[in-house]
Amino acid sequence: MNRHEVRKEVFKAVFMNEFHDTEEINGVIDTFLEGRDNAEAEDLAKNNKTPEDEEYIKTKSEDILSKLEEIDALINKSVEGWKTTRMAKVDLTLIRLALYEIKYENIPVGVAINEAVSLADEFGTDSSAGFVNGALAKLVKL
Repeated sequence: MNRHEVRKEVFKAVFMNEFHDTEEINGVIDTFLEGRDNAEAEDLAKNNKTPEDEEYIKTKSEDILSKLEEIDALINKSVEGWKTTRMAKVDLTLIRLALYEIKYENIPVGVAINEAVSLADEFGTDSSAGFVNGALAKLVKL
């Protein structure tokens, strides 16, 4: 899988956290990675998903979730007029993912923002890309 495809899978795994208790999220991530139907498994095979890809997705997703409190505090501090509790779940997850990549993985700011905006176009509403871009622009100024 290429980096964009892996990032998309991480987004999906972290997004699921919004609908499950934190204590059970590791099992949910495992189910997400392993419990796909045959059509999805065939699609993943076409993407050349390796066991290393799955391990990376799992590890990165769990690490992001372990740092949510710190990441959310940064978001709440910098995005005026919005709190994480009011943001659309897709937008919030993409902002969290990009901020994690910038802060903890030293991914170049432009790459992290462009990827988040691209995923917002794919998974969010018509206004998601602009919102994610604006929120991240404010965050990287910190």
